[in-house]
Amino acid sequence: MASLPPKPQRVDEQLLRAIGVLGLTANIVNTTVGASIFKLPADMSQQLGAAAPLAFVVCAIAMAFFVTSFALAGSRVSLTGGLYAYAEVAFGRYVGFITGLFFYTTAVLSVAAVVNFFAGTVAAFLPSLGGTGGRFAILFLVYAGLAAINVRGVREGTGAVGVVTVAKLIPLLILIAVGIFFIHPANLAWPGWPGTGALGHSVLLLLFAFFGIEVALIPSGEVKNPARTVPRAIYLALAITTMLYLLIQLVAQGSLGPRLGQETNAPLAAAASTFLGNAGRLLLLGGATISGFGFIASDILSSPRILFALGRDGILPRSLTHVHPRFRTPDVAIIIYALLAFLFSLSSTFESLAVMANVAALLLYLVCCAAAFVLMRRDVQTDAPPFNFRGARIIPLISIVLIIWILAQATAREFKIAGAVFLVGTLLYLLRVAVPQQRS
Repeated sequence: MASLPPKPQRVDEQLLRAIGVLGLTANIVNTTVGASIFKLPADMSQQLGAAAPLAFVVCAIAMAFFVTSFALAGSRVSLTGGLYAYAEVAFGRYVGFITGLFFYTTAVLSVAAVVNFFAGTVAAFLPSLGGTGGRFAILFLVYAGLAAINVRGVREGTGAVGVVTVAKLIPLLILIAVGIFFIHPANLAWPGWPGTGALGHSVLLLLFAFFGIEVALIPSGEVKNPARTVPRAIYLALAITTMLYLLIQLVAQGSLGPRLGQETNAPLAAAASTFLGNAGRLLLLGGATISGFGFIASDILSSPRILFALGRDGILPRSLTHVHPRFRTPDVAIIIYALLAFLFSLSSTFESLAVMANVAALLLYLVCCAAAFVLMRRDVQTDAPPFNFRGARIIPLISIVLIIWILAQATAREFKIAGAVFLVGTLLYLLRVAVPQQRS
């Protein structure tokens, strides 16, 4: 039986293990259910028509294999860091370093995609902002405003996240509770089984709505009995999320029919307007706007700290560790992160950015699934018995095959950013090894 590296284990032992099954489940659901579900039903209808719910089922099956691999790895590595920790324990510092960079890239692309969606919902409220100039103004104000808030202090940044969880779930639950009585069965009739290519590309895009479990698992060092808590929480969260998404798609598809695919800016608001009138439209528009803004605010609060940490560890330039002399915040990391995301938002659409983010995330998942297999083969364990069952070793291998199938639906352009991150990351790592790092 192999054991975990002693130094990180001693550091993590200082953390209080207070997160149980319900707490971790709530954290995963909150992280996973975000702004994208207000947008993606239209994209699914556009690509698959009435067969769109099939993409949700396929995504849920794929995610079941992925999260089982996470559970197998997470029960053996209880260090804080999530996928980053699993990769580093299984494959060493280089793979852990590249994994960390992909984590950061996924964050940048994801927030850029959601800001694009947010601009669309604002334009639905205020059509005068729907042009190129209005979109630029919205993007600039969002990034500049939230960057300024977070530079001024982490307390102000936390306050901006606020009550978003309740605000985004209530409109969705109202949509389902009322809309389920206004479904027209004819709108759900399949014209035929969708082609493999169309289904695969839909799954590649739709996974954007399912990702988030890997973020919620970062505080593994603070989870009570991770061998028991992690698998139970992720399965429960996946079941809740899948059921919620399926019901949303069925209500939207059943109420709007083929028109759903045309409502690309605010599909759920359009669906709600058919049975709740303008009040329902405004409710869902408000929910989408708040959810989008909440995700952006939360992301710009937390993700620049990854950039700060990479600079602190000497992986990226140490100028990223600059701390504002008055507000005591990582101002340079926050500004650079917001600037990069702003440029990505300007250069592409929600769908394109979401797919590129998914490619980076799937590469993370690929490493994690491979790490799960290696950790089981080496029998790495914590102080508690790991999550295990008969045939468990085959799960990461099936997950790897599924990830490769989904990634095969992406184009060469959508791999370019991931390839650039890999090459730059490798060069930075080699430079870090070759040049001794100065200690501050």
